[in-house]
Amino acid sequence: MALNIADFVEHSIDLNPERVALLDSDREITYAQLEERTNRLAHYLQDHGIKPGDKVGIYSRNTIEAIEAMVAVFKARAVMVNVNYRYVENELQYIFENSDMAALIVERRYVDKVANVLPNTPLVKSVIVVEDGTDLDIASFGGVEYEQALSEGRPERDFGERSPDDIFMLYTGGTTGMPKGVMWRHEDWWRVLGGGTNFITGERVEDEWEIAKVGAANPAMVRFPIPPMIHGGSQSAVFHSLFGGGTLVMHPEFDGHEVWQVIDKHKVNLIFITGDAMARPMVDALLAGNPETGEPYDLSSLYVIASSAALFSPSLKEQFLDLLPNRLLTDSIGSSETGFGGLATISKGFEHTGGPRVKIDASTVVIDDDGNQVEPGSGQVGLLARHGHIPLGYYKDEVKTAATFKTFNGVRYSIPGDYATVEADGTVTMLGRGSVSINSGGEKIYPEEVEGAVKSHPDVFDTLVVGVPDERFGQRVAAVVAPREGTRPSLNDIVDAARKEIAGYKVPRSLWIVDAIKRSPAGKPDYRWAKEQTELREADDHLTNGNS
Repeated sequence: MALNIADFVEHSIDLNPERVALLDSDREITYAQLEERTNRLAHYLQDHGIKPGDKVGIYSRNTIEAIEAMVAVFKARAVMVNVNYRYVENELQYIFENSDMAALIVERRYVDKVANVLPNTPLVKSVIVVEDGTDLDIASFGGVEYEQALSEGRPERDFGERSPDDIFMLYTGGTTGMPKGVMWRHEDWWRVLGGGTNFITGERVEDEWEIAKVGAANPAMVRFPIPPMIHGGSQSAVFHSLFGGGTLVMHPEFDGHEVWQVIDKHKVNLIFITGDAMARPMVDALLAGNPETGEPYDLSSLYVIASSAALFSPSLKEQFLDLLPNRLLTDSIGSSETGFGGLATISKGFEHTGGPRVKIDASTVVIDDDGNQVEPGSGQVGLLARHGHIPLGYYKDEVKTAATFKTFNGVRYSIPGDYATVEADGTVTMLGRGSVSINSGGEKIYPEEVEGAVKSHPDVFDTLVVGVPDERFGQRVAAVVAPREGTRPSLNDIVDAARKEIAGYKVPRSLWIVDAIKRSPAGKPDYRWAKEQTELREADDHLTNGNS
């Protein structure tokens, strides 16, 4: 069996050449066109030195070209590196260097940052620039326009045999805030996230053509993955569609009204979101109706709403079910290190005491510190763990790999640090990540990185950063700051300094001023104390100069 992502896409291309594979506001790309364009891009990459295993960055919003680039990278047996388009230059330089990136495909709107980073990242030899309506200069660093690159590449499919051991790498945040690349074999990723095991029944797919054949025998499902393609969940939704001959709708920016307009216009059947950060503005827009017509949106085509990777609060689930009755609403768990772990199907009047509750799959367990499975109904708190098809580890980080991927009683597990209990009926209640990471709208934010940026303000003597509740995003970043004697910096001033070091979504939104930061004698931070400070009283300052 050719259990490789590129092979699965090609099976679907062969069975559905005239179907629409990708569309946006004004373009449609059929599977036959997808084949030619991705072959050309893959050959261009090869002609410019990209070999199997080389790393190719994709630095883009949700565009047709971003999906084409993913497919082309896999066709060439290279490794995709997902680049968060909100990164600032020092973050870009880190991921370029850490991934050993050899080529980059980037939207033109970001090339100024790229131009500043490239002199310090000599391994990046080729930069392909996707047009987006901006006019930033690309000649200074030898950038090649995307369509020009396609014109120079050959359209034939003559790439030779691929391997199930080819690498699918997903960059995710590290324990100190720096991204780390989670390395999956293509076969393992397909089994866990690509449809190689049925999410509902748990049955394994034994014929590599089965998903493409089923798709060809049925009308094309129109899917709309809304989160940025930097998220593993969106990438999974993309390849689910491509493997099964479906149609993918691409929209570069998130806006509550625009989501419903896209669904209305393109008759979308399934949407994928990340919890409250998207659900809340979508509900508000749905209640307001279409501002262009003054009428409700036509959502008769929509029948599945799938959420993953972030808090999806019970109240918003209830609102969705009230506003969109008779739809299938699902909430799933997982991580970059485990892939899919479990699914909850939400119906009217669902029970929602405690944390999110899901039915885990056969390869997911809850274990204690010694690797023993937690007894159902015992109330014992354990760690969510997955065995079987799991990642190889983190790229170039043996220490973190050893900490996350552990072997007990001869079984190798992926244990990213999510705590849970097992109910008497076997379902699992999620309690949250054991570390001090902050999950804001599906983005993992790590305090140490933010603290370093906050301390770049000259009036900040010391600081600890924690997450506090936020109605829309689940959590927002809060800074507990001890200022230098005789000063009292405003949060806006602190944020202005921090934005030079980290992406805007990571900066603090609330500020508590204290006389001194509590640390252990060894200097280790006391995050429990910091969180208590945020609960004792109202914040001294809130961010007022923007939301990005």
